[in-house]
Amino acid sequence: MRYAKIQTASGPTYASIEMRGSTLFAAEPLDGPEEDPLPRQEFIPAPLDACELLVPVRPSKIVCVGRNYRDHAAELGNDVPKEPLLFLKPPSSLLPSGGTILMPALSKRIDFEGELAIVVGRACRNLTEADDVRAFIRGYTLVNDVTARDIQKSDGQWTRGKGWDTFCPAGPIVSDEIDPTTVAVTLSTRLNGELRQTGSTADLIFPIPELLRYITAFMTLYPGDLIPTGTPAGVGPMQVGDMVSVWLDGLGELTNRLAHE
Repeated sequence: MRYAKIQTASGPTYASIEMRGSTLFAAEPLDGPEEDPLPRQEFIPAPLDACELLVPVRPSKIVCVGRNYRDHAAELGNDVPKEPLLFLKPPSSLLPSGGTILMPALSKRIDFEGELAIVVGRACRNLTEADDVRAFIRGYTLVNDVTARDIQKSDGQWTRGKGWDTFCPAGPIVSDEIDPTTVAVTLSTRLNGELRQTGSTADLIFPIPELLRYITAFMTLYPGDLIPTGTPAGVGPMQVGDMVSVWLDGLGELTNRLAHE
């Protein structure tokens, strides 16, 4: 199933998403997932890019993975981690596709980082190799791990540099119709229409099952929790007015513009 969260004249609702030709289409209203139940609202079926999109997840936490592509670690002068390098973004950093990323006055450099993200479907803790992790995954979505690179470097830890309001664009949809645990998928990021990042999940240093086992060894994941899996090489700075778009076949395009706070 594919779904999005959409603002209608009578309120927010979830909608099923269909592919009609080459266009993602909001087809009919759905009941919301358990952690975000919403009444069904009436709306007229429409192409997804004509809808006012909301963030399609409501996570208790956003557990991010750093340096999970070798080329990305190398481009920033870092060693490949020996185990998953984790950090958290607050849910207050979420932003829907079409929303505006706000550049803090304290930062001189804001980078884009396109990523594929896991959406947790069932509470889980202490997953082992005997567990089929797919049973705990609701689906996948796209994330832009926006980063104030200068603040990240000066702080020495990543909470402020990556946790600003609007620094986690997510969406536009959630889908379980891709399965990167068995078939690799390719993500791309464009800045003002120019291709800047391309990465395949075949190149993840720590693949999705390993990430879920590692994370649940010390924390419980709940339905709706979001796990961006890392960004490929090609990250770079944005300027005010720039448009950044993260795309993956089957998940559509997550598009946001940068403006001064």
